[in-house]
Amino acid sequence: MIKQTHKIAILGAGSWGTALASTFSMNGNQVILWGKNQSDIDDINQNHQNRRFLQEAFLDKNLKATTDLKDAVKDAEIVLFVVPTSAVRQVAGKLASILPSLKNEIIFGHAIKGIEVDSNKRVSQMISEEIPSIKEDDLFFISGPSHAESVVKRAITLVAVASSNQARAAIIQAALSNSFFRVYTNSDLCGSEYAAALKNVLAIAGGIIKGLKMTDNTQAALVTRGLSEMRRLGVALGGKSETFNGLAGLGDLIVTAMSTNSRNFRAGLGLASGKDLKQVQKEMGMVIEGVKTAKAVDQLSRKNNISMPISESVYKILYENAKIDDVVADLMNRPLISEE
Repeated sequence: MIKQTHKIAILGAGSWGTALASTFSMNGNQVILWGKNQSDIDDINQNHQNRRFLQEAFLDKNLKATTDLKDAVKDAEIVLFVVPTSAVRQVAGKLASILPSLKNEIIFGHAIKGIEVDSNKRVSQMISEEIPSIKEDDLFFISGPSHAESVVKRAITLVAVASSNQARAAIIQAALSNSFFRVYTNSDLCGSEYAAALKNVLAIAGGIIKGLKMTDNTQAALVTRGLSEMRRLGVALGGKSETFNGLAGLGDLIVTAMSTNSRNFRAGLGLASGKDLKQVQKEMGMVIEGVKTAKAVDQLSRKNNISMPISESVYKILYENAKIDDVVADLMNRPLISEE
């Protein structure tokens, strides 16, 4: 059976966008990766690398890159947003002005793990607001335990594509799956987006725990009780409980909260070493999604009266200059309750 291939535009040439673009490309799809930094684009086109984000990893040789957004999407059948959450509205707004000139029908989706501060909108909501012709129910979302650094090295990886439109999810599943990258589908776009964003806040806590040289006991407690927090808020906001037990929830939480490949985890390590947030962000030189998401999660949990003590503790460390030792003590001295 001959595998159907597609023309795909990936918007965002950071580590995750590049890894996904290379994976789609090695499957025989015709892929164009769009980015704003000309030196990154030149590195991809000339050297088949993106060394600013993925160091010595080599990309599929058929992958092309451009800084011209219109050129990237002009013939695309699939368009995937992989820009930082803070850039979604800007990029979607630019794309909205281009789409009327295109004749091709496009399937839209994203692989962005964040929530907008103040509006508390999910990424799918942001895209559909900026491009009214795109219905949220027709968007897809790729998430799961999948560090870009491992994907470009062809490590066995499993992810999920979430969409209310299962026919479209199946198209993405087939286009992205291969011998090392296995894709599942689920119908819970809302829950998958919340799970992906919320785990970034807990990953900062994971880095703090590691930086304080706490044991595996503590890490396991973080993952277990953190998952409970994610589920409580996600279900209250419309997600399905079972989503949080799957790749988009527990799977992504484990890999992000326990690995130095995670920017959020590394941010936690920096905070545990005594550095302040500004210093950590400066040294990282890349977007740390969990920082802004912590503010959005604090807003959502308060608004919906959802108890999220670990996430609240991360917020206090990031935005209220709370001392880590004091926060840990407060967590351990909370009133004793049932696990349920």
